[in-house]
Amino acid sequence: MFDYIIVGAGFAGSVMAERIATQLNKKVLVIEKRNHIGGNCYDYKDENNILIHKYGPHIFHTNSKSVWDYLSQFTDWEIYHHRVRAMVDGKKVTIPFNLNTLYEVFPTTLANKLENKLLEKFEYNAKVPILELKKSTDSDLQFLAQYIYEKIFLHYTAKQWKKNPEEIDEAVTARVPVFIGRDDRYFNDIYQAMPKEGYTKIFERMLNHPNIKLLLNTDYKEVAELRDDKFYLFGNEFKGKIIFTGMIDELFNYKFGELKYRSLQIKFETLETESFQEVATVNYPNNYDFTRITEFKKLHPVKNNKTVILKEYPEEFIIGKNTPYYPVFTDEEKEKYDRYKEYAANFKNIILLGRLAEYRYYDMDDIVERALEVYSSIIGG
Repeated sequence: MFDYIIVGAGFAGSVMAERIATQLNKKVLVIEKRNHIGGNCYDYKDENNILIHKYGPHIFHTNSKSVWDYLSQFTDWEIYHHRVRAMVDGKKVTIPFNLNTLYEVFPTTLANKLENKLLEKFEYNAKVPILELKKSTDSDLQFLAQYIYEKIFLHYTAKQWKKNPEEIDEAVTARVPVFIGRDDRYFNDIYQAMPKEGYTKIFERMLNHPNIKLLLNTDYKEVAELRDDKFYLFGNEFKGKIIFTGMIDELFNYKFGELKYRSLQIKFETLETESFQEVATVNYPNNYDFTRITEFKKLHPVKNNKTVILKEYPEEFIIGKNTPYYPVFTDEEKEKYDRYKEYAANFKNIILLGRLAEYRYYDMDDIVERALEVYSSIIGG
């Protein structure tokens, strides 16, 4: 009945399903555990016509023209440049920390001195990881690095990951660098926009094809089974390819132990006011249990006298209790994942794709690009 089985209807699974169905004219079964498509990018309009991102804010940005062009088949865009503030010592300041931020937190004379030191040391518009800036031998830059580290990174990272910045992969802290420039946008990518009708509409159009059968509200283990090194669907051996986008440790029944993830407790509030904050997202690195507040009307503008905000409270991922969001990048977890990856190589018809299956952090554009690459190299090629 089917040539391919895809587990998961987020970006990884949906891109693969769309390509296989439209380009190869093959039959695809997409199995999704949740009662909706779109994975963590799922959004919906509430009773006040405000578009809500159910699993936290998703801001689209990319430097890849091929990714932009591909997704533009399924949506029109509203140009949007994300700007973020952080509450520091009772004042909202610009992040990523940049030359403008210097003048927001320090007296003008000191800010000017630090700006000159930074421009002597680094190129204009350079992005400097905080842990690299901390290695500076200049006493003024040491002071600045320690200030930024304590006020912006240390406590936010401790809440988000339950670790200090030095304990996690440097690629994580490098995602929000110190910016030696005056561009106060959170991202500097060429293409920055929000889908005009929301993300869910993208997935609906991707999966709307006669070659695609969608099973929602279905754990793949209800209809499929990995047994004796073979994959079974509805009790019969399945000899096609399986594209798995879920947790790799779950696929192999936690053979080498559970991989660690961080999760989020998400709390929505509907407020009787037109506007709550000046930008879509304000980070709270210190003094609060939550890490940030997002106001959705700033992402998808709509006129009414109410607004919806979202507070994010990081927590440990517990199987069956909450949602796995972020792989925990420690040497121990990487080593464990490598054992799963090596074991998975024994299954020639299983393709692992996505944040959970590959145990790595992907932005939306990254995973779309990765899925297109996998399609071209392994399937389409």
